[in-house]
Amino acid sequence: MQIKTPRITITNFTPDMAQTVYENSQDEDTRRFVPDEVYNSVEEALEAIEFLMSRYESADGPFVYPIITNDGGKNIGYVQLCKLELEDEETWEIGYHIAKNFTGKGYATEAVKAFLPAMAQKLNIKEVYGICLAENTASVRVLEKCGFTKVYKGLGNYQGKEVQIIKTIWKN
Repeated sequence: MQIKTPRITITNFTPDMAQTVYENSQDEDTRRFVPDEVYNSVEEALEAIEFLMSRYESADGPFVYPIITNDGGKNIGYVQLCKLELEDEETWEIGYHIAKNFTGKGYATEAVKAFLPAMAQKLNIKEVYGICLAENTASVRVLEKCGFTKVYKGLGNYQGKEVQIIKTIWKN
């Protein structure tokens, strides 16, 4: 996979990215919004990368790709599509995270806008859900800018807890 935009490249993980994946997982936003993606060591990050690399040729994913800056080659986060079981139907959910030092610069929006059409074509999918904590206003804005439409706001399961969520949908 290689998707290039003016500022970023979305590409495959490689084992040498373990250090930056570990470092990116340590910021407070990761701990708050995606606590299952916090790694306790570089070795743990490497195990996750190796698993994700093994999924690239599958039909089921998850399909997780690092986001690399074009000016300096920094690994600043990731974008992903994961299967989602929703009311007895199987569909897909978008996920993304930008390391705290790089937030507020439009990287997430740029990545999602480039990633969604390419993955929708590759997987022949017509719709993708975006689900986030209602309090994560930055993520809600990214979804809106990328053409997602709100379909639900209220209590829902997020990371194993019943909390206020926003559920959106993108249609190809």
